[in-house]
Amino acid sequence: MIRPVTYEDKEFWLSIDKHSTERLFESKVRDKLGYVVEFDGKMVGVMHYNLLWDNMPFLNFIYFESEYRRKGLGREAMLYWEEEMKRNGFPMTMISTQADEGAQHFYRKLGYKDSGCIVLNDCPMAQPLEIFMTKIL
Repeated sequence: MIRPVTYEDKEFWLSIDKHSTERLFESKVRDKLGYVVEFDGKMVGVMHYNLLWDNMPFLNFIYFESEYRRKGLGREAMLYWEEEMKRNGFPMTMISTQADEGAQHFYRKLGYKDSGCIVLNDCPMAQPLEIFMTKIL
């Protein structure tokens, strides 16, 4: 089951999404930009997005507890999110992932196409190459 995040999910959400703060969590609930994934009645994952340029759904984060990975839940969550975005009138979605992460292969299997990258070297947020990918809905 995939459902919108609620204030009652705060403890679980913050235990999973180490990048979030209470303020960011509350904005995801208020603005309806996050989801919780449940399996057998247990919360097992979260995902959230923003609107890049106010009109492009950009998936910021998707994460599942390790024992619930590779069971099709990520695919199901992505397809659910894409359908929600399509119903809301958005023609495409965007995601990003670091080049050293295996998620890029997962997204390509879902039909995402490489659309560019950003290099963050010698800065406070230095990291491996960030690959941006888009999908027409």
